Amino acid sequence: MIPSLASIHPQVAHFTIALAIIGAVFRVISLLGRPKWISPAATTLLLLAAASAVVSDRSGTAAHGPIERIPGVRPAVQEHEEWGGRTQNALLVLGVIELVGLAMWKSQYLKYAHGVAAIGALVCVGFVYETGEHGGELVYSYAGGPGLRTGDARDTERLLLAGYYNQAMADRKAGRLDSAAQLIKDAAARFNSDPEVRLLAAESLLLDQKNAQGAIDALASLEPPPQLRVRKGMLQADAFEALGQKDAAIAVLQTLVSQTPNARVQQRLDKLQGKS
Repeated sequence: MIPSLASIHPQVAHFTIALAIIGAVFRVISLLGRPKWISPAATTLLLLAAASAVVSDRSGTAAHGPIERIPGVRPAVQEHEEWGGRTQNALLVLGVIELVGLAMWKSQYLKYAHGVAAIGALVCVGFVYETGEHGGELVYSYAGGPGLRTGDARDTERLLLAGYYNQAMADRKAGRLDSAAQLIKDAAARFNSDPEVRLLAAESLLLDQKNAQGAIDALASLEPPPQLRVRKGMLQADAFEALGQKDAAIAVLQTLVSQTPNARVQQRLDKLQGKS
């Protein structure tokens, strides 16, 4: 199956960034006149950067539709697109300069063409940086892309789960425990077959709702995969300790250490037993 232009935008954009930066460095070094191979290498890289910029711009245009419809994202998308267009145009102009240099390869004025190309390449690096900065802001500050790029519904669900989790953690940190608890309840209702979400829900019972017994009951029915057993055991110990059942907490940790030796668990056990 051939990927759509929209789906390959991140890959192509990063190729453009790498080609432009390395090509610019090579072109500047080429002004020294050595090594001999560096000037043709710079030309090759910068011509590839120009071609890659065209694909980056086209793929970005193909990708923007679903992202622009996210409330509040349109201005960030448009700004990124505008800088992408400027970068494409700048690299195309630079590509023309490099082609002129190729045509002048026997001319005494070739060094001047390369000097102009070096200045242009540095300008292009600035454009590339600015475009990348706006792209990063779009992705990481506006979630413009995660969960949407492939069109796979599972990706959108992972985005939703990440949203539930991150907002719940922010609410918990800010002391909005009721809000944190409700978000995690909603996540658990939607993703009730995910053992990590069920662990998160049990943790929320303990930390957000101050319901230690509820956390113990929730954990009792959970059989997590091996990589989550330590987390479950530590959470059980926390819940028993919150109820004042220190012996039960110690028993849980002793069983956990015997099954899955772990320095962090041993440290917690020693603390409960008064050994540290």
